[in-house]
Amino acid sequence: MPLFWPLLISLVLSAGWLWFFVRRDRHPEPAWLLARTFGWGMVAWGVSAAFGGTFEHLPTGLGILTPLLALLLTATVEEGSKFLAAITATTEHEFDEPMDGLVYAVTAALGFAFVENVTYSLGFGTSALAWHAPLTTLVHALFSAPQGYALGGRHLRGGRWWRSRGLLLSVALHFVFNGLLTGAAGWPQLLALAAALCLMALLAGRYYRHFEAHARDNPQVP
Repeated sequence: MPLFWPLLISLVLSAGWLWFFVRRDRHPEPAWLLARTFGWGMVAWGVSAAFGGTFEHLPTGLGILTPLLALLLTATVEEGSKFLAAITATTEHEFDEPMDGLVYAVTAALGFAFVENVTYSLGFGTSALAWHAPLTTLVHALFSAPQGYALGGRHLRGGRWWRSRGLLLSVALHFVFNGLLTGAAGWPQLLALAAALCLMALLAGRYYRHFEAHARDNPQVP
């Protein structure tokens, strides 16, 4: 059963990270809405994959700009599709506090990463999951944290600029991280990747602490 282990491993990783990120929500979200958002995240991967195939045919006459443009377009399409998956939850009655923005943005990102991990293992073998799946699942969740903060902040303060700013920051993080993955591997590159990962984790933690403080200061029963 070549598909069984990739599915199982990817599902366990996604469930583990989902619990890690949503456990801080004081008012747990309904399972059906989390599952639906996760499913839209899976659809988002298909949409981004359909567009991603066209980036291989960019003109080569641009020199070094060609791979940079491909990285930027990939980051834009992937983060844009995850963002669209996340906002499907914002019109529901259950989306009733700022923390929910982070919860649903991360949930959509994990659905995206789940399909990416499965397809990657089918292309490169199940053994590739040992290093690819844990990293991919985590970084996609961290990429989407600014989107979640923007969705929660918009719920709190209003204004379209919140969503645009969150999406732009997610695209920038994705672009920089993927750029660091290119080229020959070495200690400087690994240190830069580790530093980028730590900075994204610190940023996500700051978002969570902000909304947790808001929840403490404004107790409510949804």
